[in-house]
Amino acid sequence: MSTPLYVATTNAHKAQEIRAILAGAGVDVLVPSDLPEVVEDGETFRANALLKAQSAARHLGAPALADDSGLAVDVLDGAPGVYSARFARPGASDADNNALLVERLTALGVTDPAAAFVCVAIVAAPDGRVIAEAEGRVEGIVRWPAVGEGGFGYDPLFFHPPSGCRLSELTPEAKNAISHRGQAMRALARDLATGATDLEA
Repeated sequence: MSTPLYVATTNAHKAQEIRAILAGAGVDVLVPSDLPEVVEDGETFRANALLKAQSAARHLGAPALADDSGLAVDVLDGAPGVYSARFARPGASDADNNALLVERLTALGVTDPAAAFVCVAIVAAPDGRVIAEAEGRVEGIVRWPAVGEGGFGYDPLFFHPPSGCRLSELTPEAKNAISHRGQAMRALARDLATGATDLEA
């Protein structure tokens, strides 16, 4: 694909994953460093992904991709959800967010609660139109204490039964093959590769 696709994120781990996933589809990923700050006040992953994609596309004058993703735990009514990155507080570390999640679940006296990682990815045009969108979801359970050195976020707590381990114990390639973000990005990449979407539009 000759047209580059800008990815709107300030999360280096996320940018690395997206670049790796889309590279296999021949998508030329660029991560701008001067994007305006976006207040992620949407109530859904899609709403926040749309806010970020439209803001970036408008600023860059070119199509931009953004995703919003997080962990949804059934017994917590879907929390942390859209607050996954700031569950403990704004600017919280992964360790802080994980600790609060374990604290909340421990207080409920549950074991291996069901959870899912969800990702909604959107490509927006400079005029705000949605060029493409996709959603990915991977089911698992929350299990503590944390295990594994790979991944980021809640990966050390997320046990994936089909793999028999935490996401943090998988290689980046193995994680991308099953992850919520991998699913969403590959769906977008298929559209781009088949011409189902038009980045020049």
